[in-house]
Amino acid sequence: MALDYHKCAEEIYSHLGGKENIISAAHCATRLRLVIADNSKIDAKALEEVEGVKGMFNSNGQLQLIIGTGTVNKVYDEFLAITGLTAASKEEVKAAAAAKQPLPKRMLKSLGDVFVPILPAIVASGLLMGVVEALGKAIPNFAETDWYAFLDMISNTAFAYLPVLVAISAARVFGGNLFLGAVVGLAMIHSNLINAWAVSGMDAAEIPRWHLLFFNVKTVGYQGHVIPVVIAVWFMCMVEKWLHKHVPEVIDLFVTPITTVFITTFLTFTIIGPIFSTAESYILTFAQWLITVGFGVGSLLMGGLYPVTVVMGLHHMYNVIEAGMLAGDGGINTWMPIATAANFAQFGACLAVGIKTKNAKTRSVAIPSALSAALGITEPAIFGVNLRYMKPFVCGIIGGAIGAMVSAWMHIGASAYGVTGIPGYLTINDPLKYTIILLISGGVAFILTTIVYKEEEKDAGASKKEETADLPKPENVVISCSAGEIVAPVVGKVVAQADIPDETFAAGVLGEGVGIEPEYGVVYAPYDGVISSVAESKHAIGITGPNDMELLIHVGVDTVSMNGDGFNCLVSEDEEVKKGQKLMEFDKAKIAAAGHPDVVVVLLTNSDDYEDVKLG
Repeated sequence: MALDYHKCAEEIYSHLGGKENIISAAHCATRLRLVIADNSKIDAKALEEVEGVKGMFNSNGQLQLIIGTGTVNKVYDEFLAITGLTAASKEEVKAAAAAKQPLPKRMLKSLGDVFVPILPAIVASGLLMGVVEALGKAIPNFAETDWYAFLDMISNTAFAYLPVLVAISAARVFGGNLFLGAVVGLAMIHSNLINAWAVSGMDAAEIPRWHLLFFNVKTVGYQGHVIPVVIAVWFMCMVEKWLHKHVPEVIDLFVTPITTVFITTFLTFTIIGPIFSTAESYILTFAQWLITVGFGVGSLLMGGLYPVTVVMGLHHMYNVIEAGMLAGDGGINTWMPIATAANFAQFGACLAVGIKTKNAKTRSVAIPSALSAALGITEPAIFGVNLRYMKPFVCGIIGGAIGAMVSAWMHIGASAYGVTGIPGYLTINDPLKYTIILLISGGVAFILTTIVYKEEEKDAGASKKEETADLPKPENVVISCSAGEIVAPVVGKVVAQADIPDETFAAGVLGEGVGIEPEYGVVYAPYDGVISSVAESKHAIGITGPNDMELLIHVGVDTVSMNGDGFNCLVSEDEEVKKGQKLMEFDKAKIAAAGHPDVVVVLLTNSDDYEDVKLG
């Protein structure tokens, strides 16, 4: 019997808590995607019983109802007619879901999204500056050569035109035209303006001004500033989006760009720039004061707090401070030693665990993770070892705090941001003092961890067999597409999707994927990403990865009925994870005793977004 699309849509709507509880709605090839204001108002059990709904799950802030190919679009049309909502694209639904997050979290994430992509340019310039400076010290008269002039120009490029890089990246993050963003960034450092670094030596009366309406605008560029650029481009994107919605299409191509650029640049030079450049100066002054206040007490506090912000995913906020320091007149990042001390302390704590433990599995994780932390990548050490046993993490906090305080006493800095640990030698201005900081922070954490870490601090939920076994990690790619590759999350035999012993999974209703018959009860992250969902019954995890790939890892068939018995989930929603990080442990014996297949289902739930998905 054919599905009654209107009735299906009507019943779905009746269990969503009213129209005011529905923020946005869209659909893909198989699913109805909804953004809900308050999930507590949803009658989830009733939704699952609606005829036509084959399943439901939450992912990335979206309630996704599985309806099926060829059917979902008809139910969606009826749903719009019943609710009076306007059709939305999947991108708009994703944006609406992201908008539900708390404002501080959205702001910090946006800042991270702006500054992280330009990190390679900053690192390249910072490292090259270190090389040029080293050559200048090692070779007499090298500073007088053409090679020095050439290399000096190249190494300074990213910093001299940093507002342009920031503007382009910000336009991408805020959904505006990249080239209009570039124009705004270029205007703020235009050659007709006085270079901001040259103003400090000028008398205020000597600085030319423009008289624009009620404003007296100093004709000074914004070299050395990043926050005004981010705010200006954010405003530009808001103006551009508004104009695209209200300007008739026939003239949109001409009216929107010129209006956007004019309004944005006028308000940037008259209001946004003066206000936020002053605010940024206060922030940088406060950061510098915090580093030196109380004989280094401020640095001590920040060195201890830094790894906590890493755990919370908030550490990218420091990029704004570091970029501002680098773009300033001095061009020295004095925040970098604090991050180095905090990171190297986590290395010392993790290394101590790896050396002291008698557990082969723990050692196999701790030693490589410690080496990664020594190179500035601390997530494997923090999440895989230190935070897991807690005492090493606390010892790392102590070591990082002490090392950061010493760095404040020594007054050292770097020529880049995003580079800490051993690679930091290429950007630091005093390698000897830097070595002392590494030895103090890493050494204190190592010694403290060696004293307090006890071998009995093992995972209470891990079986004796898994505590002693050196389990292999999966390496084979099971799904690939233009967005990237997905490594198997468990070790075992891969089975075709059609052979998964569940009709919904096998039919591809939730997306294309594979099944894996697991050899061990351990699930690993298949790529670097963010945990988007964790089932209440702990048997399933959603992960958003590179290029917005949405993956569902579902352990067993019908294991939701076990209500979490036999499952130990090691991550939580919104947590950043690294490829190979342990996500879950499950008891194969308990799943078998409950009468369920233990096949691990791995599905790319947004596979309909890609035309080149390959399985196996």
